[in-house]
Order: sequence, then structure tokens, then C-alpha cells
Amino acid sequence: MHIFVTGGSGWIGSAVIPELLAHGHTVLALARSDASAIAAERLGAEVLRGDLDDSDLLRAAAARTNAVIHMAYRHDLGQVGGAETDAKAIEAFTTATAGTDKRIVVTGATISVPGRAATEMDELVPVGPIAARIANLRHALAAAKSGAHVSLVMVPRTVHGNGERHGFIPQLVTRARATGVSAYVGDGTNRWPAVHISDIATLYRLAVQDAPAGSVLNAVGEEGVRVRDIAEAIGKHLGIPAEPRPATEFGMPLGALLAGDMPASSALTQQLLGWTPIHPGLLEDIGLGHYFQ
Repeated sequence: MHIFVTGGSGWIGSAVIPELLAHGHTVLALARSDASAIAAERLGAEVLRGDLDDSDLLRAAAARTNAVIHMAYRHDLGQVGGAETDAKAIEAFTTATAGTDKRIVVTGATISVPGRAATEMDELVPVGPIAARIANLRHALAAAKSGAHVSLVMVPRTVHGNGERHGFIPQLVTRARATGVSAYVGDGTNRWPAVHISDIATLYRLAVQDAPAGSVLNAVGEEGVRVRDIAEAIGKHLGIPAEPRPATEFGMPLGALLAGDMPASSALTQQLLGWTPIHPGLLEDIGLGHYFQ
């Protein structure tokens, strides 16, 4: 297939493009900047210069390709602006492909459910600071009932691997180095779901190839890694103690994430697509040392 990709130069996208190419697909990658264009070209993609707010461009790109993987999100526009731009992009893709067999894969984030691991069957409720983005995902699923072949890939808080520079683990490492303490919140038994970058790239490929319309896919390699265990793994490598600190010391959104318990299951995803995470888990990956180079 010839696949249109947004966010192709980002952390996840830079793994998805090679995965697609390695399995016989070709890629058209949206690039907003010169740097993004160069990065996408180096990965082997054809580049389309433009932005997510150009609905006509997005519709034309969806029309000239066989499928779409939408991973880009304009965080620089803030919660409201980013969500509005995302909504327009999703609408452009779904309207351009409605009534065809072209698959549209839209990116979301794993949700949290009090007292248990979230599953692919849980309702997406638009509440909290990312309510508008969750509403966009609901609209995408609604489009699947109106003739668009849409599926969602729900990304966990930690997508780890060699080369990660801007996620939560690098933030924790930087803070631990600066303060001399690898910190966590409370007793640290709350859990983060996680996935290796290579495993999530495989899932995106399987989704664009085979995901049924309306499916929600949890890109989770590990259901829940205790935050205290993460802090201790970082502290061990740096030779500093792991200790609790108030959530307010971390600022937002990191403090809230460190305090939250948000395990998520991918059992249904694995069963549906035959996806099996095979790469190192988060604690093993931290132990490999590349986060400290």
C-alpha cells in the first residue's frame, strides 16, 4: 500500500516509517518544517510539505494514497488549539475516505479506569484536561459507523527505547541528575503502562493492514510498571537514592502522571491482530543504559 503518514518525523513515526517500508509499503509523509522533511526523507519516505490545518491538502493526500496513519498532534497550540486542529484533520481524513476500503488509523492515549486495568472495550469519556482530544476520538469512531474505515491506536504514557529524548523517562533522568534523588510520588505502587518503540511500530503496521473498522487497539507491552520501580531503576544507574516527593514538586503534567494509577491491558488487541510484544520491557530498557548517555 501507499500510506499517508502524519507525525512521521516524531519519536513514534520515525519507527513506524521504516517498519512500513520493510514490509513492502511506500510512505507519503506530511512535513511542516524543513527539519521534518529532511528527517522523513532520510527514513525513506516521499515528503508532502504542509500542515495539519490545511484540510484540502489532507483530503487530497488521503485520496491519492491507499491508507492513512495519523500520529501528528500540535501540542504547541495548547489544549484547545491542538484539539481543534486534530478534529479538522480527522474530519478531513474520514470524509475523504468514507465509503471506500481505505483504512484510517488515528492515534489516541490509553485511558485510566479506577481500580483495574483499562481495556479496549472501555468507553472513551471526554473528561479532564484532554477531554477535547478524547471527544475527537469518539468522533473518529462515530465516522466508522458512517462508512469510514477508522481504527484507534491508544498509546501508553511511556513509549521507550534507544533514542528517546523527550518522553517522561528522559524527564525523570534529567530531574534525578539535577536533584540527586530519583523521586516518585506517594508509596510508588501506582502503575504506568509501557511499550517498546519497536513493538508499537509493529502494531501500527498491523493496524493499517488488518484492523477492523471501529476497533480500539491498546498499544501496551506491559500492563503496569510500578512508578517506584522506575525510580529505583534510574537511581541504581545514577548511584543515587530513590525517595518519595510531593507531586507538586514535579509540576504539571508530570506530577499528576506520577501520582496516577493507569494500568491498561492489550489482551484484546493481541488476540485481534496477532500482535505480540517481544522487545525489552521498561525496567530492562532502563538498565541497558542508553537513557544515561
